Amino acid sequence: MLRKPLGALGVLTLYALTQAPGAANGQASKNPAVPASPALAQILSSELKRNLDGLSKAEPAAYYISYQVTEVDSHDISAVLGSLQNSSSQRRRRLDVSVRVGSPEFDNYRVAGGERQSFSASAELPVEDNEASVRRILWRETDRAWRVASQRYIKVKSSTGLAVSAAKVPDFSAEKPVTGAVDTPATKVNAQEWANRLRKHSAATGVFGVITSTVSLNVRTERRTFVDSEGTSVSHGRNFARWGVVARVKAYDGQDLVTTESFDAADPAGLPKDDVLIEAARRTALTVSALLKAQPVDPYVGPAILSGRAAGVFFHEIFGHRVEGHRQKDETEGQTFTNSLDKQVLPPFLSVLFDPTRKSAAGVDLNGWYAFDDEGRPAQPVRVVESGTLKSFLVSREPIPSGLSSNGHGRRQPGYEAIARQSNLIVESAKRVSDAELRKMLIEEVIRQGKPYGLLFDTVTGGYTTTRRRGLQAFTVIPLVVYRIYPNRPPELVRGVDIVGTPLASFEKILATSDKDEVFNGYCGAESGQVPVSAVSPALLVSEIEVQRKPTQTDRPPLLPRPMISGGAQ
Repeated sequence: MLRKPLGALGVLTLYALTQAPGAANGQASKNPAVPASPALAQILSSELKRNLDGLSKAEPAAYYISYQVTEVDSHDISAVLGSLQNSSSQRRRRLDVSVRVGSPEFDNYRVAGGERQSFSASAELPVEDNEASVRRILWRETDRAWRVASQRYIKVKSSTGLAVSAAKVPDFSAEKPVTGAVDTPATKVNAQEWANRLRKHSAATGVFGVITSTVSLNVRTERRTFVDSEGTSVSHGRNFARWGVVARVKAYDGQDLVTTESFDAADPAGLPKDDVLIEAARRTALTVSALLKAQPVDPYVGPAILSGRAAGVFFHEIFGHRVEGHRQKDETEGQTFTNSLDKQVLPPFLSVLFDPTRKSAAGVDLNGWYAFDDEGRPAQPVRVVESGTLKSFLVSREPIPSGLSSNGHGRRQPGYEAIARQSNLIVESAKRVSDAELRKMLIEEVIRQGKPYGLLFDTVTGGYTTTRRRGLQAFTVIPLVVYRIYPNRPPELVRGVDIVGTPLASFEKILATSDKDEVFNGYCGAESGQVPVSAVSPALLVSEIEVQRKPTQTDRPPLLPRPMISGGAQ
C-alpha cells in the first residue's frame, strides 16, 4: 500500500520494493554492480564550483548549492502459486540539485503561510561517468533550480504573514564540512536459484479460499554521493533484501482480506532456509483463509495488546511525526510537543531513541539505518524521550528554536527537498513482563472494566496520521490479524477493524510492555517523499483503545468454482 502524502500526512507502509518504471523484464543479473565512482564526486565538485561562481554574482545571489546522486541497483523476482511471475533487474542514477539564494538567516526555503519550497531540480543521470554528459545535465538542472529559488525568494520576502517566532530562527544552519566514504559492496543475486526457490514457496499458498498470493524477493543496493559548496563530500550506501508473501481472499460480504509475512536481511544469504520460508508462506495462506470464517467487528473501546510490530507503527504515527523538527516552527502545524521540552509526555517507564547508526535489532536487519543523511551530515543517535520526559527533536539543517544544528535527520526521496524525518525508532521500557504475564494483565483489565473481551492486534500493514492544525490530530493503524481475548474461552479471530485515536489521550493508556522486542521495517511517506524507516518496540498493554470498521466493498466473491488441478484438488 503506497499512498502519496498530502501536506502533513504521514504514512507508514509495509516495506515493498517495486519494479522501477522502465525496468526490463528478464533474468536478474548475477554480476556485481559497479561500485561508487570517485570520478563522479570529482565531476560533481568541479561543476558545482563553476556554477556557484556564476550564480553568486546573479540577482538574487546564490550562496549555497548541493548535488546528490542516488544510484540504485535493484533485483526483483516474484512467483504466484508455484509459477514464476517476474524476474527483472535495473541500474539507475538520479541527480538532485538544491540551490539557496539570499543568506542563511533568510532564504528561499523560509516557510511562509504554511508553504515550503518542495521543488527539487531532479533528473536522470547516465550510469557511466562520462564527464561531458554529466556536466551538461548538472549545468541545466542548476540553472533550473536557481530560477525556481529566485522566484520563491522574492515571494517570501514580500510576504507579510511571517510568524514572529519563525522569523527569529535562521533558515539554514551553520555546519562544519564533512568528507568521508563508506564502501558498499554489491549484492550478488543468483536469479535462477531464487526463481526455483520462490516457485516452491509460492506453491505452498494454494490453500482453500485464497484468490491470489504472491511470494517475492526484492534486493536493493543503493549508493549516494553528496557534495556541497561548503566543502562536504560524502559517498555511502546500503544493501537490503526482503522475502515477503502476500495472500488475499474476499469475504462473503465483499470485504477484501489480506495477510502478509516477511523476512529482512542486509543480504539475500542472510534470509532463512527454504523450510522456514515454505512454512511462513503456508501459514500466511492458512491465516487469510481462516479470516473467511471470522466475524466483522463492530466499533469498540476497550483494553488491548498491540504486538511489538503493531506497537512500533503506533509509536511511529502518534509520536514520531510530532517530534520532527520542521513541525515545531511551522505555525500551520499542530505543534503537539513544541512547548513540552523537559516535560513528561509518555509514561515514566518509557524512553524513545532514534538511532540511524544501528543496523540491527532483535535479530533483524533494520531498514532505517544510514551513515550520512541527505544533507551530508553524519548520522547520530538522538534520545528524544528519557524516562517519559521529552529531551529533543529530530533536526535537519532547517534550524528550530531548540535546535540550531542538525542531528543527522535531514532525509528525502530523490526528487524532493530534505526535511527532518524519522530513522530507526526504538522504544525502551523499564516495565517489562513476559508475554504470558502481559496476556494475564489484559484479562484482569477486561474483568476490572466489565468488558466482554479485550483485543490482540497481531499483524499490521502500516498506518497514517495528520499533524496540521486545520485537520484532526488523529492517527490510524491498519491491522490485518486481530483476535478477541476472552476471560473464560479461547481467543477468537475477527476481521474488519482499524485502530483510531488521538495522540495525547493514547499515551496515557499504556500500562506495561512485554520483554521481547519486535521490528517493523517499512517506508514512511511525508513531505519529503518515501524514506526507509524501522520501528523497534516491545508489545504494549493499553487500558483503552478504539477501533472502527474498515471500509468495505459491495462486490461478491467469485461466482465460479476454483479450477481443478492435478489430484482433484481445488
